[in-house]
Amino acid sequence: MQSAKRLVIKVTAGADAPERCSQAFTVAAVAAASGVEVSLWLTGESAWFALPGRAEEFVLPHSAPLPDLIEAVRATGLITLCTQCAARRDIGEDDVLTGVRIAGAQVFVSEIMADGVQALVY
Repeated sequence: MQSAKRLVIKVTAGADAPERCSQAFTVAAVAAASGVEVSLWLTGESAWFALPGRAEEFVLPHSAPLPDLIEAVRATGLITLCTQCAARRDIGEDDVLTGVRIAGAQVFVSEIMADGVQALVY
């Protein structure tokens, strides 16, 4: 069995489900630090973390700081904000953190269907 060379993680939770949210960002950061190519998708309430300063507001005891996890992913991976999620929250391309792209379902599907990809949804 061939192991995945790329990990695509879709995080749907934010402050509304802090443990699930933190787990997604932690797995993404650990994978990135381990040399895995990571693509992290921000959807639903996690969309807010594409904005500067929002990750600093997230606090969960006994978990790594969200800004550190985001930086670990941004250092070697890709962070994408869902197009519809951004539109529903009135978030534009000029509003997001440097390096965050806005893309839709067709891009997500093409990423997860590629050979050597493991997809996770939190």
